[in-house]
This record gives sequence, C-alpha cells and structure tokens, in this order.
Amino acid sequence: MPKGKVTFNYERCKGCLLCVNACPAHILYQDMETLNKKGYNIIKVSEPDKCIGCAFCAMMCPDSVIKVEVDK
Repeated sequence: MPKGKVTFNYERCKGCLLCVNACPAHILYQDMETLNKKGYNIIKVSEPDKCIGCAFCAMMCPDSVIKVEVDK
C-alpha cells in the first residue's frame, strides 16, 4: 500500500475542517492551541505514518493549503 506525506501551508489555513472530514484514515485534527498569523486554529496530522496518500484532504481544501506526496 502506498504511503503519503501531508504538509500544510499553515499561514493560509483557515481551519475550516473540510480536510479533517474528508480523511478516510482519520489522522487530521484541529489544533486548538496553535493559531496562525490570521488567528485561525490550524490543522495537524496526528499519525503521519498512517497516511495512505489518497489526497482527499488536498482535494477538499478550498485554499490549496495541503500538499500530499506519495511514496509507491
């Protein structure tokens, strides 16, 4: 099974949670203790090694904040 690596442009993230809801591996969460410069709580990856590289999170993001790289 392919493995993925998810990275975020945290300063563009507005914490809309669309990516969190789209993730079939359930590894994304909203960090309620970290704010970006715009004052939004950012999204983080809880278990990076469980990313399957599907890129559903990136497809759902309206602001192109997420980048997914896949190792095959």
